[in-house]
Amino acid sequence: MIIIIVAMLLLMIIPQRKREKKVKQMLESLKPGDRIRTIGGIYGTITSVRDDVITISVGPDKVRMVFARGAVATIEDSEVENTMDDSVATTK
Repeated sequence: MIIIIVAMLLLMIIPQRKREKKVKQMLESLKPGDRIRTIGGIYGTITSVRDDVITISVGPDKVRMVFARGAVATIEDSEVENTMDDSVATTK
């Protein structure tokens, strides 16, 4: 019984640590010019990175927004940003 509990714990803890390590690496690798998506679903391009704060520009007017570094969900492909800009431009 104890072996089963230990095995279940290991199967839950090891993947979680791998995910945490991957997220930490991604957040540490952020640099100006990277296209990102925030945890709130906002797409933008990083304009500056300082300690735990990033500034991104969003939309065709390049509005600047400031976020905590931890608010970044993913680094996106440039094609995602371009299609978003195209769809915004066509709806105006």
